[in-house]
Amino acid sequence: MKYFSRIIGRILEGIRQSDTICVVGHTRPDGDCIGSQLALTLALKNEGKKVACWNDDDVPRKLAFLDPGQLIGKPRNGQHFDCVIAIDSASLERLGNANRCIQDRNLLINIDHHESNTRFADLNWVSAAQPSTGELIFRLMRAAKWPIAQPIADCLYTAISTDTGSFQYPTTRPNTYYIAGKLVERGADLAKVCNEVYQSYPLSRVRLLQRVLNKLRLAQDNQIAYFWLKKADFVRTGAGQDDAEGLIDHIRAIEPVVVACVFEEVEPELTRVSLRSKSEKVNVNEIAQRFGGGGHPAAAGARIPGKPLSAQRKVISEVKRVLARMR
Repeated sequence: MKYFSRIIGRILEGIRQSDTICVVGHTRPDGDCIGSQLALTLALKNEGKKVACWNDDDVPRKLAFLDPGQLIGKPRNGQHFDCVIAIDSASLERLGNANRCIQDRNLLINIDHHESNTRFADLNWVSAAQPSTGELIFRLMRAAKWPIAQPIADCLYTAISTDTGSFQYPTTRPNTYYIAGKLVERGADLAKVCNEVYQSYPLSRVRLLQRVLNKLRLAQDNQIAYFWLKKADFVRTGAGQDDAEGLIDHIRAIEPVVVACVFEEVEPELTRVSLRSKSEKVNVNEIAQRFGGGGHPAAAGARIPGKPLSAQRKVISEVKRVLARMR
């Protein structure tokens, strides 16, 4: 807690000394990223700051309700910022094109909860023990005594809920429920958040799920489940990239499965792999790091150059090696 107080104090001092601020998040943004970005942006605007909120990718359809004013925009060159705050991003590379557009700055702040964070900023608040960046933003706002109005409460509740699997993942802590309760007190609309995030899937996503489940493969006595997402799958189902969010959880939930993998075709010789673990004995962050990626012990990913089948063989082989150690 002393560390929290010290780094929060330094971050708030940097913010106080800044007039122009950019809040930037990682590519392929999830609920924690979008919710945390928007909550901080709204809070800073309420404090009279001139704020740009950037993401290299579009806001996923299921999260668009959080941004009715379309505050999140695309990165642009040629702008100076007194302060840039990177949200929920383990590295500068994860910011995508935004990384090039935030070079003209006085101060860079990094607020994140990924174990694999590279500590790339002038001020780094990285707490891998926290299940979401949304919790860190809540702590920051409470320390600053900034008001949490209903739109901010919706954003932070969504951030925390999505990164804890709706409070189901083992990373969820007692304090997570406490913070969620405080957000409900401040007006977070649970019915709206749950409906938009968990109960309003487009038909294109269902078609994509149907297609990829037909390709499901099991290995290592059904302890490994994996499937591929090809560009043709998106074309033939009419699905977008955000429709693929959470598909891995469908195979992770299979009873014998310990590790779930999704291989996604990015380019002919570039594969994006997502990994999920259901066992404390299998740290998929360590597996992802072997391929230049990272994340959390139970959820991680990497981008692997080379032939697709070669990438698949390497990852599955590494997962098998780790599973063998459990015996």
